Amino acid sequence: MRENSLYDRKSLRAIHGPKADFKEIAKDCVGFANAQGGVIDLGIEDDADLPDVAQRIPEDLPTKLVNKIAGLTVNVSATTETITADNGGEFLRLFVQRNAHSLASTSDGRYYIRIGDSSKPVTGDDFFRLAGEKDSTKWENIVSQCVWQKCDRDKLSDFIVRIKNSDRVSDFIKEKETKEILDYFGLTREDGDEMTNLGVLFIGTQSQRGSMLHSPIIQCIKYDAGGEKVQKYLWDDYTMNPIEVIESVWERVPDWKETNEISDGLCRRNIIAYDERVIRELCANSLVHRSYAVAGDIFINIHPDRVEFVNPGQLPLGVTANNILHKSVKRNERMANLFYALHLMEREGSGYDKMYEVQLTFGKQVPHVVEGDDYVVAVVERRIVSQEAIKVMQTASQNIPLKQKQLICLGMIAQAGSISGSELIRQLELKDNVALRPWLRPLIDMGLVETNDGKTKSVEYRVVPQLLRDSNFKGKTTLRRIEPHRLRELILEDLKLYGPSSIKDINTRIGEEISRRTLSRAIKDLIDTNDVLSSGYGKTLRYELSRQD
Repeated sequence: MRENSLYDRKSLRAIHGPKADFKEIAKDCVGFANAQGGVIDLGIEDDADLPDVAQRIPEDLPTKLVNKIAGLTVNVSATTETITADNGGEFLRLFVQRNAHSLASTSDGRYYIRIGDSSKPVTGDDFFRLAGEKDSTKWENIVSQCVWQKCDRDKLSDFIVRIKNSDRVSDFIKEKETKEILDYFGLTREDGDEMTNLGVLFIGTQSQRGSMLHSPIIQCIKYDAGGEKVQKYLWDDYTMNPIEVIESVWERVPDWKETNEISDGLCRRNIIAYDERVIRELCANSLVHRSYAVAGDIFINIHPDRVEFVNPGQLPLGVTANNILHKSVKRNERMANLFYALHLMEREGSGYDKMYEVQLTFGKQVPHVVEGDDYVVAVVERRIVSQEAIKVMQTASQNIPLKQKQLICLGMIAQAGSISGSELIRQLELKDNVALRPWLRPLIDMGLVETNDGKTKSVEYRVVPQLLRDSNFKGKTTLRRIEPHRLRELILEDLKLYGPSSIKDINTRIGEEISRRTLSRAIKDLIDTNDVLSSGYGKTLRYELSRQD
């Protein structure tokens, strides 16, 4: 298992022997407690999957570790278990509980949070953000003065029917009485009849919903090419619950159902401007992941070339615009679970994956996120970047069953024509080549993607020519897909004609669509084989044919 935001592993030397460092373990425990909790396996080396076959955990070590953590941390709850691995070796598993209501710290007053596979210090403004996220009573759990017996009976009936018809809810829950179902999903207080804010939001009356602090309001504004407002839609009268709001946003705004026309052989084909799954997912995300600790409406800004979903507040601490595809933090946990149960959104952490898949399947840019000082914007482009990529995706999907990761990766390669490993890693928000393998390797094994002869991150990936032919690919011929040996011959011919030249001049003459990285690698290969000589340095660096016969 790879180290991530929920798992870490360390050598037994970290807690046993002369090199034991309990302060480092305490730091990681604080990081996990302030995030989602986690597990630390002690006794497994970083480059191994199992402990040493002869390794045994001293009997007093589990108790000693728990006591050390208790003395070195504040608000951290940890337990241990000695586990025997398949090879007979033992290791110690440390369970760190998530602290949902207060901040965890080291005993000397340092704060950390688990982000990815490391524990990052929390300083400055991030401290106040973390404190806000750890508020002892989350907005969704605040108990109102309204009892559930006086809720909107139609909304209550509809809610119960939806829960009992959902394939994401167990039969055990479906068989419960109405009050028990409301308790289970956090809509009512378990030891009373009062509704929580979440309950009022879903089954409350108009007046009950309007009386809540920071009850969500949505404004949808359409702009023309000059940035002038031309249409406005409002959901600000508190008559609808989230189920009805999401449905209304999709049905009421005609712009979603506009189409882009593309050629398809002798026929024309219409591609919908915004896929329903994307709009519904973004709308649900806006309601679930916003911070209800701050006031502000949700804005949906429709521009001629894009739509923007603007949420008040910032991203949860630990989530950034560069890791949102993989990082998941439940800011409003009960609301997220309820939205998933009602099919209002995908499972936590998989919504952006679905949007990536849909956008790439239709030849469009993937969604991207921009975080401001007090807002977050999710942007989805309307325009089709590559009509030919649509045909490639359709042909591949019809012939071979592809998983979501493979569809996303193939879509990025098809749009780019040719893309380096490092650029794929960046676009997929991955850490390294190891993380890229499950996305890319199956496509190579299935014969859908091929590579050049580069190494590690300099490898270029492209769709195999046969798939392009099968999809009737009509894109422009481009040198981005040129084979390495042909590129080297092109360079030699260029230098033969023009003599000593800079790499910039060579790039301009043989084709600017060839990436500078690819060209540089080809020239290096020619230098290694003594076919090309280099002279000068920096801006004066020039390449010329070897004068050797």
